[in-house]
Amino acid sequence: MANPKLKSVTKSSQNPNVIVRRKPAAAVKTAYSLAEREEIFRRFSIQRPEPRGELEHTNPFTLVVAVALSAQATDAGVNKATRALFRVADTPQKMLDLGEEKVREYIKTIGLYRNKAKNVIALSQMLVDEFGGKVPMTREELVRLPGVGRKTANVVLSMAFGQATMAVDTHIFRIANRIRLAPGKTPDEVEERLMKVVPKHYLYHAHHWLILHGRYTCKARRPECERCVIADICKSPEKSSDIPAPLVELPPQVIGEAVE
Repeated sequence: MANPKLKSVTKSSQNPNVIVRRKPAAAVKTAYSLAEREEIFRRFSIQRPEPRGELEHTNPFTLVVAVALSAQATDAGVNKATRALFRVADTPQKMLDLGEEKVREYIKTIGLYRNKAKNVIALSQMLVDEFGGKVPMTREELVRLPGVGRKTANVVLSMAFGQATMAVDTHIFRIANRIRLAPGKTPDEVEERLMKVVPKHYLYHAHHWLILHGRYTCKARRPECERCVIADICKSPEKSSDIPAPLVELPPQVIGEAVE
């Protein structure tokens, strides 16, 4: 009987008589070919050439605060609460001067506002004490701030510092799994896979395209497939149409008026 063939073998450089088996590279988990992924994001780029996050902010600090406050809350709700807050406290020191009790008053319409106010004061204190009042530019430093997780850090790195990141919120997590673009059981798993499957030249805007697509078209309760520009490519078992919507540039976003 012939010996079975070994898949990808080489001899050890230290001992030429020892055969080392090489594990094949893990395949990227996605239902789409590279050409299909290119086309998906090409269409998104035509539909929204310059997508933006919909949280109002004036600088990296107010962005950190706004994103931290947006956990389990809508962008529109956060914007309503922070407009007045950021007029009086747009730096860490001004936020500390305002104090936790007054911060609570400004954000009391947001869910979990008591704990969030405590975190805003604590992160402001850390920024003053350890970072000279400046928002750090690395994920490792950002996630040390109270109330700042990986998603928040990724949003700040992208929107404030122009880094290509994938901030996986509920919309992106849902879409990545629903359309089988980068299915995963956890946000971190989805983030890792999306960073691999999204064509590199589309990566910078990709998380905003996916968020906005999930917010306005591929909605949680009922995806509006008749309004979807990738309906013909989409491999979701839930989709109700194979006819893509007309591929036209959408009107400019009106930040602060987002409908959740």
